[in-house]
Amino acid sequence: MPIRFHAVSLAVLAAAMLPAAAEMADSQNSFIETVTVTAQKRVQNPIEVPMALTAYSGDFLKKIDAQEFDKLSLYTPGFVVQNQSPNNPGLVLRGLTLDSGDSSQEPRVSVFEDDVSISTTRATYIELFDIERVEVARGPQTTLFGRAALMGGVNVIQNKADPSAKSFALGAEAGDYGYWMAEGMANIPLSDDFAVRVSGRAKTRQGYVKNLLGGADYNSVGTIAGRLAFNYKPTDALNVDVIFNYESDKPSGTSFKSGTFAPFDPNTGAVLGNLDHNSGAALTTVPGFENNKQLGLDRKVWDAKALVSYTLTPAVKLSSVTAYRRFDSEEVFDPDGFSQPLLVSAEDARGDQFSQELRVNYDDGGRFSAFGGVDYFYSNVSQRVPLQFDERLALTLLTGQNPMLAQPTAFFSTPTFVGGYAPALVQGLAQGLYFKNFGTLYAMPAATAAGIAKNLKANHWEQSENFGKTKSVDLYADVTVKVTEAFELEGGVRYTTDDKVTSYAATTADRSVLGGLIGAMSLPAPMRDAVIGGLATPGAGSTSAIPASLLPAFALFYQPTANNGDKIAKGFSDDGLTWRFSARYALDKDLSLYANYARGRRPKVLTALTPSQPFGPPNFSPADAETVDSYEVGAKTEALDGKLHADIAVYTYQYANFQTVMMLNNTPITTNAGHANAWGIESQLEWAITDWADFFGTYAYNRARFAGTSMYKGNQFRLNPDHKLSAGLALHTEMFGGTVTLLPTYTFQSKIYFDDDNDIAALQTGHLLPDTKQDELQKSYGLFNARLSYAPENAIWSASVFVNNVFNRKYIKDAGNAGDNLGIPTFIAGEPRFFGVAVALKTH
Repeated sequence: MPIRFHAVSLAVLAAAMLPAAAEMADSQNSFIETVTVTAQKRVQNPIEVPMALTAYSGDFLKKIDAQEFDKLSLYTPGFVVQNQSPNNPGLVLRGLTLDSGDSSQEPRVSVFEDDVSISTTRATYIELFDIERVEVARGPQTTLFGRAALMGGVNVIQNKADPSAKSFALGAEAGDYGYWMAEGMANIPLSDDFAVRVSGRAKTRQGYVKNLLGGADYNSVGTIAGRLAFNYKPTDALNVDVIFNYESDKPSGTSFKSGTFAPFDPNTGAVLGNLDHNSGAALTTVPGFENNKQLGLDRKVWDAKALVSYTLTPAVKLSSVTAYRRFDSEEVFDPDGFSQPLLVSAEDARGDQFSQELRVNYDDGGRFSAFGGVDYFYSNVSQRVPLQFDERLALTLLTGQNPMLAQPTAFFSTPTFVGGYAPALVQGLAQGLYFKNFGTLYAMPAATAAGIAKNLKANHWEQSENFGKTKSVDLYADVTVKVTEAFELEGGVRYTTDDKVTSYAATTADRSVLGGLIGAMSLPAPMRDAVIGGLATPGAGSTSAIPASLLPAFALFYQPTANNGDKIAKGFSDDGLTWRFSARYALDKDLSLYANYARGRRPKVLTALTPSQPFGPPNFSPADAETVDSYEVGAKTEALDGKLHADIAVYTYQYANFQTVMMLNNTPITTNAGHANAWGIESQLEWAITDWADFFGTYAYNRARFAGTSMYKGNQFRLNPDHKLSAGLALHTEMFGGTVTLLPTYTFQSKIYFDDDNDIAALQTGHLLPDTKQDELQKSYGLFNARLSYAPENAIWSASVFVNNVFNRKYIKDAGNAGDNLGIPTFIAGEPRFFGVAVALKTH
């Protein structure tokens, strides 16, 4: 049972601290820092970088407890992360989202780990431990980060092994909901020029959405991550880092909770809960599905990389980045959101990638500097989506008999349903579909309807698979010219060429009688009657009883490819040019103004869809390359002897061929939504107000809308709030022989929609069933967190207590999902109040 916690004691302590805070806290407790960055492929102070950029050190991330991307995004303007599960995150920069798991998709947001792309969504979400810094560059950065950085890039720079000193660190946390976390690091020099560094983190937390059917609660945490790093520096000119990463995630099932059906016991029909999105849920899988796997995720990600740099001359530096990365994840989930075995599904995503980058930097300290290079990228990714459904329950849903679905599951095997209700539902469905397709009435004979009803199966299985293979070569160059000591111009260009292959396969276990009925109603009368006559024959659900040569092997969602599972491929090529230009003027060493223009490009996409009929060819759907033109001006300053850091950026951008995802017969497809535009303001402030108080905050306004002749004209981009802000105030005082720090933080975001259609019924024509209620959104909300820390003077340890979501604010982090395609959207609850304690040890 989760323990309830109140923050009164923290408020009282804060009041007590203020009078006693005259003494200056130790500088190691300061939240104000200057982080050197390498966003432009060279070491710079952020004030020198002519773009909107947020950089946080690993120490700062620890202070605000940002262990993952979703927590980092709370304190980064223009950056939003939706953590549905580690397998299915949504990363958003200035309104553009990286979250599709389809193997053919191209990301819009680039995520890097030590300059190595990890932008494949099912392998993007990683633990942020033993980190040197994180850089978030906003705006089109394809010239710097490559193909995926249409609207920005995130680069996680890990701590490297260091031959200069031995060091270690340990940390542990524990809290309610059975939470515990342990992490550690050891840096061991083995000689003057060789060192090894080992680090890792393990954490677990029970789910926070109660499983009303018993078993593991939903939305738990179960993560183990580790890293092994080597550094070899035989001379001042040569440096070699070799790094191995591994992460395993095994959380319980995601709480896709129905907004239509209250939780109930499928054996008795007894109501167990209510429709509150944040209360308990009753979700199920079915015996035998995916070898009896339970709801939840099993994901493994590992990589190996070698970073080599060689200083050829004082002005010329050569760099090489070689990397291999692999991921393997399977998530079983209940997409209908309630306890009936209407539909259960899984996603099995696998892939590997290899990349090699060679770069040369030139900088002699004069007016001219430049870098250029070549990048080779290869990826081979697959996504398998098996699903199993009960045709009797599906018929009930398709005919609008939702109250009947609250009956115990056994009811659908009784003569009352099979011989009574079901034949009438079959007739009603057939009549409605035929009238919709042909505009004429069709009355199915009662005997035929009864035969079809008897053949409906309790378990029908189908599977689709998509594959994407990419070979890409990039050539890029960037030049900076200092026109005067205060004024500099910069320009960059990148050319990308791709050879890609999209493949598709689909399989069905026997024949879907329901799928055949729906398909028959799209056929003219003679063919219609032949098919429904076959479907009414005893054993029609089995291709053994009635071969596919006599009656097609119909599916409901995924019509099988040739030979019931052949892999059909289609290749294509694509190339394109991106560029950026910027100007920066330093009014003095502490104040910089800049302006930039950039063209971003997302390559052409070829999505594969299910065949139109059993054993037919897949339908390949192309979407043209997406482009964006961005204009930005900004100012950055470091004032008050470094005690004040601030920046502001104002931008606007226009899209052409905006690629969005729509549902078509339970399959997400990428389509061209036309034009879109946006404008916004982003700002950051860090201020050491006094010796005992540090303030940090961010604000972003981003008005991103579809425009022109787009089918979504006027709609807000998905997962994109117009307003987003964060604020933190660190209060320090000398007390109890050490430093006590109280850190309250507040984060806020305005209303967001979870789909580009903004849950407007008229825009959901590809759904199997209409969803007429506009409720798939999250209204404005804010979260208040607090952390109280104590660090003894001249000691290597510290301790903290923390509370997240102090006021237990209810919110959702996703809505719609696969259930939306069936007219029964599901909702995923956000995290409730958590509290705990932490201890840490660190030495050099």
